[in-house]
Amino acid sequence: MIETEQTVTIREEITKVWDFARDIRGWASLMPGMQDCEVIDDDNSRWTLKVGVGGLVRTVRVQVKVDQWDGPERVAFTYKLEGDPVQGGGSYLATATGPGETEVKLTVQVQGSGPMAPMWEAMGKPLLPQLAKGFAGQLRDTIEAQAQPAGAASAEPAAEKGFLAWLRQLWRSLFGAKS
Repeated sequence: MIETEQTVTIREEITKVWDFARDIRGWASLMPGMQDCEVIDDDNSRWTLKVGVGGLVRTVRVQVKVDQWDGPERVAFTYKLEGDPVQGGGSYLATATGPGETEVKLTVQVQGSGPMAPMWEAMGKPLLPQLAKGFAGQLRDTIEAQAQPAGAASAEPAAEKGFLAWLRQLWRSLFGAKS
């Protein structure tokens, strides 16, 4: 099993952070390679992602189940790749750290099974922290950009530029491609 934990401070009240966190489509939209998010019910969804390692690029479907909605502080989830012996889980823990400031800790675990588990873990171990860090940063940037009052200078272009730069760097490291 491999796992990572990322913490990010968001310059927004915990209730505003929760407004974003309680929407599974919002979470899905931040995932690199997201193609589609089908919401089945309040707790279950199916995400279609295009993922790659090295020269291998493929589309995977992931069943995501929210096991606990305990807002605005906690969400616990599990997931399973359809057709692959990979599953995992994680959590979102939010703490108000001051007026207009919330600390969010994201944890993710990935566990492969069967004879391919060592390969899954070897490929995923260096990538999981990078993906989680990028996801946490994008979560922060998206929530802070949405919190901008009307008429204020928008942080969206800077957030988008930062995310696109991160995505280009990830693309280069995964595929050796030029952007």
